Amino acid sequence: MEKDHVSTLERIKTAAIGEFSVKGYKSASLRNIVNKAGVTTGAFYGYYKSKEELFDVLVSEEAEYFKNEYFSCLRRFKKLPIAEQVKAIDVNGTVNKWMVNIVDYIYNHKAAYKLLICKAEGTRFEDYVNNLVEHEVRANHEFIAAMEKEGKIIEHVEPNLEHILISGMFSAFFEIVAHDYSRKDAKDYVNKIHNFNVAGWAQIMKLEGIGKKLNKQKKENEKL
Repeated sequence: MEKDHVSTLERIKTAAIGEFSVKGYKSASLRNIVNKAGVTTGAFYGYYKSKEELFDVLVSEEAEYFKNEYFSCLRRFKKLPIAEQVKAIDVNGTVNKWMVNIVDYIYNHKAAYKLLICKAEGTRFEDYVNNLVEHEVRANHEFIAAMEKEGKIIEHVEPNLEHILISGMFSAFFEIVAHDYSRKDAKDYVNKIHNFNVAGWAQIMKLEGIGKKLNKQKKENEKL
């Protein structure tokens, strides 16, 4: 009996992934899902209350994992001395390494992330990427404030442009989900996306050489 229960759930999930992947959440047909799963609608409702709950089950764990890992990265970054923060976002810094390493988890759960990023319109996840963007905007403001507290005046970015650039960064990152790139290529692309953004932000905010200057200033202060 337990074996039948598990296989029924797996058939429903497999059918749902196929239906959602082709049509997206809004256009997906619950009738098609139950037909492809070989179960009745009544049997389906014995497992899930709705199509939305089914979609939620398919992506929520992966959505939470990425978000929690991202927030954890932000917290670790924020605790660093400002000179180390500059190093962390630099080419081959810890932020870059985090972005490349998270690709492995994404690729181990790629079907879920493809639904989350590409097919979630009409669900509670439809603003998932936008919410990440808003958190990154706030983190950027905190970084600027920390820099200015150290006496370093940097260029402020006009809010609309800031939002566009950060949205572009996340959109570029999640392109690896939208397309069937190899894992190796995805890691290479993410690495280059990060380095591209580092160079762009350094140019716009006049960050070049700041890390070296802050470290030099710190050493001089320690001698006093």
